[in-house]
Amino acid sequence: MNTATCQLRYASCETWLDRYASMRRHTLDLIGPLTPEDMVVQSMPDASPAKWHLAHTTWFFETFLLTGRTNYTIFDADYAFLFNSYYEALGARQPRAQRGLLTRPPLDDILAYRRHVDTHMQALLKDDLDDATSDLVRLGLAHEEQHQELLLMDIQHLFSQSPMALTYDPGWQTDETGRPGHFQLRPGGLVEIGHAGAGFAFDNEGPRHKVWLQPFEISDRLVTNGEWLGFMTDGGYARADLWLSDGWAQVKAHDWTAPFYWRKTTDGWSELSLRGLDPVITAAPVTHISFYEADAFARWTGARLPTEFEWEAAASDGALEQTDTVGWQWTSSAYLPYPGFHASAGAVGEYNGKFMSGQMVLRGGASFTPAGHARPTYRNFFKPEQRWMRSGVRLARDLTAETAPETVEDSGFAADVVAGLSARQKTLSPKYFYDATGSDLFEAICRTPEYYPTRTETALLRAIAPELVADIPADAVLVEFGSGASVKTRLLLDAAAQITAYVPIDISDDALRHATLRLNRDYPSLVVTPVVGDFTTAVDLPHALAGRPVVGFFPGSTIGNFTPPEARQLLKTMRAMLGPDARLIIGADMVKDPATLVAAYDDAAGVTAEFNKNLLRRINRELSGTFDLNAFDHQAVWNLDFARMEMHLVSRIDQIVHAAGHTFAFKAGERLHTENSHKFTPSSFAALTAEAGLRIERHWISKAPEFAVFLLGSTLPK
Repeated sequence: MNTATCQLRYASCETWLDRYASMRRHTLDLIGPLTPEDMVVQSMPDASPAKWHLAHTTWFFETFLLTGRTNYTIFDADYAFLFNSYYEALGARQPRAQRGLLTRPPLDDILAYRRHVDTHMQALLKDDLDDATSDLVRLGLAHEEQHQELLLMDIQHLFSQSPMALTYDPGWQTDETGRPGHFQLRPGGLVEIGHAGAGFAFDNEGPRHKVWLQPFEISDRLVTNGEWLGFMTDGGYARADLWLSDGWAQVKAHDWTAPFYWRKTTDGWSELSLRGLDPVITAAPVTHISFYEADAFARWTGARLPTEFEWEAAASDGALEQTDTVGWQWTSSAYLPYPGFHASAGAVGEYNGKFMSGQMVLRGGASFTPAGHARPTYRNFFKPEQRWMRSGVRLARDLTAETAPETVEDSGFAADVVAGLSARQKTLSPKYFYDATGSDLFEAICRTPEYYPTRTETALLRAIAPELVADIPADAVLVEFGSGASVKTRLLLDAAAQITAYVPIDISDDALRHATLRLNRDYPSLVVTPVVGDFTTAVDLPHALAGRPVVGFFPGSTIGNFTPPEARQLLKTMRAMLGPDARLIIGADMVKDPATLVAAYDDAAGVTAEFNKNLLRRINRELSGTFDLNAFDHQAVWNLDFARMEMHLVSRIDQIVHAAGHTFAFKAGERLHTENSHKFTPSSFAALTAEAGLRIERHWISKAPEFAVFLLGSTLPK
């Protein structure tokens, strides 16, 4: 038999027999905590008793793989009626809502049935399988994995109906917690959707086809319980304006006031999980939400649910976290066939196609989903009012000029302004220069005749690009820290076809949005996954890029904006983010005559002065500031003692200003320090990098005015 056909779920299994045995053992492990009485009850028409799951999955193998084969005897002819689910071509069956009435056959008989079928399946799987049989085995494995997940969901619902607050497993894992989601820009365009042909997929995942997407934004993480509490506190379940008509009817008919398994206690809200009843964890993702609730919440936030095509495109590019580890995620897409879809002939053709009406698509996977069962093309589907299953919420929004950026409170802007203006020597970080206006002004600075660094570095990068990228391995990821407009990036991309993914990190989502759209237009085969964030702190790189070679890029001599201790820590952070084989391409400006330096930071046209003052304009706009820009002068000075250029805003008068709810006093002549730009020599830069665990592998220095590009590698053991 061809062992290469093993699925990821069974990567450690070498044969069909091993894979089958592993999967069937797992089902029995799942019923281990249950009593025979637990396994006969049907808690609602949408659920099935655990005993029925055990029998139905076994019936599937018997019916589609064993019946009609030589030397196989049907275990019990009545089981074809009792345990058929919905296959009309195979005859009548026990009504779904009455599966809980099947007290007979007893559990022991069902387990004997499993052993009987397993024995014959093991004999079948020892032989070489033809393609048609292999396809049915794959389908049977995937089918039972689906029922393993349904089994857990049905148990949770059953136990929730008991007044005893039953516990399935007190050690069952809790959902992962973490930061709230950030909206990630996705460029849209013509994308391919659906199963590409490698490995197993259900029939509804194809045919693969092209879909046009408008540019959009999608949250990289799921909505949390804390965010949902905000929706509830704001009367989300009592506001008809947020709900679709059918959804509002459900709210009124069923008295919805909270997620499905939430319970109001004297100590607040608790949630009934497989662990039992525990207090709601605000930082964990909300689950067991209907489509109607998800849609109403999205309206409340001013966002929307993603389409299934947006979800798949973003997940395939590695832009999403929590894709299949918490809960299936509702999309705004109705469950319909893809263009060119045709159901298979015979009973197997009833597997998915017959349900393509009246249901909504969910994407991803859940903590109940067997490991390796999910994939970006997987299409789950439920009715919009259902909420007993493991379903969560991921938000999206249209890309428009009015799209709100991440809140300034989340970025730390307000806190840093208050701290910086309260200090004895007032100072602000230069990272806040780069809102949309600031980014445009910096581009204008780069075009002034006095500002040499950008022109010099660009010319140097263009000249050395072939040497610089020669050792970059195939299928590499380029991570740029503080990417801005990603202009210099193109010099590397043009010289290194082996770079197949690009992760720009920048604090300005406006700059990222525009740069990403341009890059996707000009480099259609490059996967661009922007990350909005402060690169001076540890930033999580997209999970989908794990294991691939990574090269960092930090041009522009931005390293000079940090004090030496800050620069050392920044380089250590970058080294840790890039991994043990860290390689970093970094630009650094060299020490030169003061006249050239001062002119570069105080151009005759006053562009740099406007750039510096734009920081005050941003404070006024985003933090309700009262700065009078005409009451401050731009000042650029060379500090020989620290080998750095400094930029300041100098108060012309004694004045009082307000920002972020605080009051600040400026005396005439008092300076607000806004930027340092340290200059280096080769030896001083080598000393700095060595202290951060990096070494200079190669470096190139331009002609005057001197600028250098360094290629760094890690000195730490792998």
